[in-house]
Amino acid sequence: MDSPAVGVIEVEVAYAKPDRQVILAVTVPEDATVQMAIDASGIREQFPEIDLEHQKVGIFSRLVTLNQRLQARDRIEIYRPLQADPKAARRERAAKKDEQS
Repeated sequence: MDSPAVGVIEVEVAYAKPDRQVILAVTVPEDATVQMAIDASGIREQFPEIDLEHQKVGIFSRLVTLNQRLQARDRIEIYRPLQADPKAARRERAAKKDEQS
């Protein structure tokens, strides 16, 4: 007995650094996960610093897990870790502004 054919979908995998942004189109099985699409994209060969154990991922700016199932035309985004705590940076800017006044 033949197993039912699994269709394919097109998704994108995106990663950006301050000086470079890459968006890769990937064709994956329709039951694929975020992890499967990232692996299929080969993006980690271009950016070996990507560490999915510590970096967050999202689909169209909404945080998801690596085992999230994909839909056609999803854009998977791999987020870089913050370089500074936003609250601390805001306090530092405010302190500098107060010093200049």
